Order: sequence, then structure tokens, then C-alpha cells
Amino acid sequence: MYVYSFTINSSRCIPYRVKTSNDNKTSGEFEVLVISSQKGQALMFPKGGWELDESVEEAASRESLEEAGVVGNVERQLGKWDFLSKSRGTFYEGLMFPMLVKEELELWPEQHLRQRTWMKVHEAREAYRDWWMKEALDVLVQRLSSPSRKPMEEKDKTIPLISLSAEKPNLMCS
Repeated sequence: MYVYSFTINSSRCIPYRVKTSNDNKTSGEFEVLVISSQKGQALMFPKGGWELDESVEEAASRESLEEAGVVGNVERQLGKWDFLSKSRGTFYEGLMFPMLVKEELELWPEQHLRQRTWMKVHEAREAYRDWWMKEALDVLVQRLSSPSRKPMEEKDKTIPLISLSAEKPNLMCS
């Protein structure tokens, strides 16, 4: 008997913000934004496939807007994680990007399907059951804690969203 399997690619984003004190000074701490799954039983980061006419960074930005209602600067890729979905029995290749959140919207496409919650990194790490999500958080913490980190304006950019139209063909489902 032959078992055929294939890998589904997904673009994922870890939205984060730097905490500030009451006098608007940066504290050096940061929080990550997690969302509930559509069934509400698991916490996750925004994710999904990318359209034919967009880059993986644009897909990460779009998914963050659609699923979490945030807009910001998509930064350099954190890495690529290969994993098996236990519920679907499918292999995934997840490309993970950090996003410095610039705006949190009051209304967004999936607001009635998902809850969003800001968490300290250690809280999010404890809440995730998947090893690769914990590892991606560790990479983000290491990057943000690096003394050689350049200001975001020099190396990262806001990815413009041209359209959220459902008329475009989807390469894969979220």
C-alpha cells in the first residue's frame, strides 16, 4: 500500500508590541497577540496561505488584518517550521514572521469568529501546545533582546494591503 502525502505551505505572523510606561517611555518588555481558533478551543497566531499575486510577507500582513484586526510592520522572517497537523494528518511548512503592531482595529473581517488577547511572552509560551510555536517565540525573544538590533525603520517595512476581495483565487485555506 502506498501513502501519498504532500506539504501545505502557510504564512504565519507573530504580532507584537513594545510595552510603554505611563509616561510613554519604552519599558523594554513586549507582548504578543494571540487569537482563538475558529472553534475557540486553541490559541494561535494569524496564519494562512498566500494568493497568487502576493508575497509571503504580504500574506502574513493580510492574515493578521483578517484574523486579528491589526496592522503593522512585517519584519524579517523568523524561520521555517515543518510539522504534522494532528487533526488533519497533513504536513505543513510554516514560514513565521514577526509584526510590530502599529494599529489595533475596532472592526475587522473575523472579529465575530475569533477572540484576540495580548499576552506576555511566557504566558503565550505556556498556552501553546505545539513545540514549533514555542520555538518561534524563542527566536523572536532572542531577536528582540539582541543588542545589535537595528531600528525597525531601517530594515523593515509596512506591507501595503491592496484588497481584501474574495474574488481572488485562494491557493489554500486558512
